[in-house]
Amino acid sequence: MPAAYSDPARFPVTVDVVALTVNEGALHVLLITRLIEPFCGELALPGGFVLPGEGLREAAARELAEESGVAQIPGYLEQLHSYGPQGRDPRGDVLTVAHLLLAPNFPVLAAGSDASGAGWYPVQKLLDGELQVAFDHLLIVSDAVERARSKLEYSPLGAAFCGEEFTIAQLRAVYEAVWDTRLDPRNFHRKATGTPGFLVDTGTVSGGEAGRPAALFRLADEARFVPGEPVRAVLNPPLMRPRG
Repeated sequence: MPAAYSDPARFPVTVDVVALTVNEGALHVLLITRLIEPFCGELALPGGFVLPGEGLREAAARELAEESGVAQIPGYLEQLHSYGPQGRDPRGDVLTVAHLLLAPNFPVLAAGSDASGAGWYPVQKLLDGELQVAFDHLLIVSDAVERARSKLEYSPLGAAFCGEEFTIAQLRAVYEAVWDTRLDPRNFHRKATGTPGFLVDTGTVSGGEAGRPAALFRLADEARFVPGEPVRAVLNPPLMRPRG
């Protein structure tokens, strides 16, 4: 080891998971109620310390399972950003590697580990200051929301919030919730179905709004994402969110 690195800094590493879903037309984030200090009794993101010999994705999956009862990661998970190590934890220097999970609405089965409760909370209440979260988790959630909004413009990850098959109206509801805006139904339908390599009509229908049949779509083969691998498909042209 070079002399310049003879005494490297040592500090704990944690993972935090920003799990986002769409529920009743609004973007929600999964939060736990902390059972231990610091910030005992306060809301926080699911997360915890990385164990010896454990990978970051493995640690994120384990913490999500321990604190929300989700045995298998639904949807799409990727690393978001690293935060710290200084100034973010009253116990001392702690580096956290945040992960972003985009998922269909899944039930929180049970809280465990160092969490006394877990549930879905409207993201906007955090961003507006109506809900307080521990550590620097407000910053992490804010960064995660912006990442999700950008992802929906250039990638097929809007479908990560849906099931295997979905209607265009259901997909539009995802974009509206994530972007926090209303979209013209006809214009969105034209853009979504007209973007090469994005959607495939399954040839089947489902009950739509007001009971009317609606065509069911799925992701095109080239747009599908594989767990543990980055999304390589790019929407061209992109589905740009309204500005202003």
